[in-house]
Amino acid sequence: MPRSSYDPSPGASSAGHAALSPLGALLRRRDPDRFFTALFAPPARREALFALYAFDTELARAGAVTREPTIALIRLAWWREVVEGAARAHEVATPLAAAVSAGLLDRADLLAVIAAREIEAEGDIPTLADWRAWLESGAGGIAVAAGRLLGAPAPEVLRPLGAAWGAARVLRAIPALARQGRSLLPADLQTAHGLTADVLARTPPAPALLAVHRALAAEGRRWLVDAGRVRLPRAAIAAALPAVLARRDLGREAIVPAEARGLGDQLAVMLAAARARV
Repeated sequence: MPRSSYDPSPGASSAGHAALSPLGALLRRRDPDRFFTALFAPPARREALFALYAFDTELARAGAVTREPTIALIRLAWWREVVEGAARAHEVATPLAAAVSAGLLDRADLLAVIAAREIEAEGDIPTLADWRAWLESGAGGIAVAAGRLLGAPAPEVLRPLGAAWGAARVLRAIPALARQGRSLLPADLQTAHGLTADVLARTPPAPALLAVHRALAAEGRRWLVDAGRVRLPRAAIAAALPAVLARRDLGREAIVPAEARGLGDQLAVMLAAARARV
């Protein structure tokens, strides 16, 4: 994901830029949105949360760096071995394995996320129902794992919030993915609206793409409605904060590029953190 246009302030957390770990710096480059939300986690859990989110970026990269499903699946199998206990010297795998060994991250949660990424790597996501299930298992599973890590009393309440975040992320990534010849939209909707690779890459967006965008944004908002307003202990609120950005993104009519992020988004996250409510 391209770096956001806003620059998270060191004052938002004791994890200021000068004290930022290599893992935190990596996450900040790859996923500045979730990096910023992770700054509101308790210091004792922040590095493990960085590791969880960086792990998710690694899974995403497995499919992004190749158009060969077999190679992507091999990369994901490597991460499955890490989660299952294989020792790997790697900037993300090493701290991730340490967090699993310490009981901070649940092995079953992570394996379920890998399984969702395997579906993505194998090719098209056939139907809207498959798309919803994929997001609930993948992005939703990361949110559940984050909630469990931070001590949320009922981590499963975070699954729809995570799925909504995943939906918003997919919609924001449409232009970038189209340039790579990829799409993470449901194949049945693409076919019904005649969304070929050329149409997906068109600038400005084709009316048919905007119609699909509106339909999928509505699906994302439905998860937010289902979740309702979530209150969490202050120590766990960071796990839910990506949903603040999802709510803002899914309410926009236009397709907003992934790199376009403003001060209003940052302030919305800070306000939700202060209220311990999303």
